[in-house]
Amino acid sequence: MLIYRNLPVTVMGLGSFGGGLAAARFLAAQGALVTITDQKKEHELADSLAQLDHVPLHRLALGGHPDDVLTNCRLLVVNPAVPPEHPLVVQARQAGIDVTTEIELFLRHQRGKVIAVTGSNGKSTTTALIQHLLKHSGSPGTAWLGGNIGISLLDQLDNITPDDHVVLELSSFQLHLLRSRRFRPDIAVLTNFSPNHLDWHGTLEAYRMAKQGIFAAQSSSDCSILPAELEHSPQGSAAWRIRGRKHCFALEDTGQDGAFFDAGSLILRTHHGTQEDSVRLSAPRQLPGQHNQLNLAAACCATWLAGGNPLTFADSIRSFQPLPHRLQCVADRGGRQFWNDSIATTPESAIAALKHFSGRAVLLAGGYDKGQDLQEFADEIRRSARGVVLMGQTAEMLQQLLNSSSQGRALAIEKAVDFQDAFARAVAMSHPGDIVLLSPGCASYGWFRDYRQRGEQFETLAGEWKPTQ
Repeated sequence: MLIYRNLPVTVMGLGSFGGGLAAARFLAAQGALVTITDQKKEHELADSLAQLDHVPLHRLALGGHPDDVLTNCRLLVVNPAVPPEHPLVVQARQAGIDVTTEIELFLRHQRGKVIAVTGSNGKSTTTALIQHLLKHSGSPGTAWLGGNIGISLLDQLDNITPDDHVVLELSSFQLHLLRSRRFRPDIAVLTNFSPNHLDWHGTLEAYRMAKQGIFAAQSSSDCSILPAELEHSPQGSAAWRIRGRKHCFALEDTGQDGAFFDAGSLILRTHHGTQEDSVRLSAPRQLPGQHNQLNLAAACCATWLAGGNPLTFADSIRSFQPLPHRLQCVADRGGRQFWNDSIATTPESAIAALKHFSGRAVLLAGGYDKGQDLQEFADEIRRSARGVVLMGQTAEMLQQLLNSSSQGRALAIEKAVDFQDAFARAVAMSHPGDIVLLSPGCASYGWFRDYRQRGEQFETLAGEWKPTQ
C-alpha cells in the first residue's frame, strides 16, 4: 500500500497483546516510518518488544511520551484504552493529525462482510460462537475472527475476500472512535447493556452512546440484533435508534423478528415474520447458564441472517470450545469444584454465575473500582453465595454493602490481603459438595495485569490444592 510509504506514523500504546503490535508490524511492512511511544518502560514491555525484533522501526520512545513524539507525524494509532482527552491525543487533533486505532485501520482496507458484536457482557463468547457456527454452516467464503477478542486481522488483509465474513468483537473504547468514522457493519449485535467503564466514559449516557455507534451508520439494508429485554429497560430499545432491520433475541418467543427459544427449539424469524425457521436446539453443557443461552440465541440469529444453514447449528455447537476464563470448571478435587469465571468484570456477569450455582458457591469477589454500582451484586451475594472472600479496591465497599443489605441470608464474609490469601480463605470456607467460584464482578487491575492473569493464577492454585486428610 503505497499510501503509507515513508509516512511518519506514531503508535501510542504498544500493549501486551493485539493492536499496538499488529499496527506497528503492518505499517512498517508498508514502508511507514514508525515511532512507538508507551508510558511503560522497556523492561515492562519486553515480551511485546521481542515480537518486533525484526521489524524496522524509526524510533522507540518508552517510559513516557516525549514532547517531540508527534513532530512530523501524519498518522497517530492510539490504543483504544487511551481516553480521548489525553493531552497527546488532543494535541494530535489540534495539529490536524489523522487519529485512528488498529481496528479502524483494518476496517479501512478489508473487503469482507462485517458482523460486529458489542455489549457489556458476553461479547467474546457470542463473537466466537458466530464464527464457529459460520465455519460449519455451509455459508460461502471464510469466517474470520478478530477485534477486541485479542486477535488482529491486519496481517490477513490480502487473504480476506468479498465473499468472507469478518466477525469482530468491539469494545466501547473502539466504538467511541469508530462512531465518528461512520462505521457501518452489515450485521450489528448488542448482547446486553449495563453500566461499565464509567471511570473512562464518565457517564452512563456517554457509555451508551459509544455502544450506539455499532448501529448509528447502518441503513435499512443492514441487520441489527439486540436483546428483547431492552424493551423493558430504563433506556428502552427506542433509545438505541435502530436504522437497520431490527431483530431481537430472548429465552421465550416474543413474536418479533429474531431468535427465540421455545420448548427445546430455536425459532428464527425475519422480514416481519414472513420468513421463519425452527430447529431443535439447546445450549450445550460447556455453555452453562441462562446468559449463555442468550449468547447462543444472538449468535444463531446473526449466523442465520448471514446465510448460515440453521440445520447445521445443533451439530456444530457440540464441538464449540468455550473461551478460557468464562465459567469453566478447572478442577474437581476434595469434593469441591473450582470454577474460573475471571472474565466476569461486571456485577451483571458475576450475578449470572451466582444464580447458576445458587446456594452452592463460595465466591471470590472484588477488584478494581470502575465506578459501577455494586448494590445489586451485594444483594445477590447475600441471596445466592454460601460465603464470600473480598479482594482489591472494592473490598471495603462490598463489605459495607453486604453488611447493610436487606437480604436476610446469613453469610460468611472475609477480606483478603492478596490473591493467594483469597484463594486459601475461600477453600477453607468451603465444604465437600461446594463450588469455589472466581467471579469477581470487578476488573483485575491493581493485583493483576488483566483478567487472564487472574484466571491463570486461580487455575494454578486450584490445580495445586490438596485436601487435608
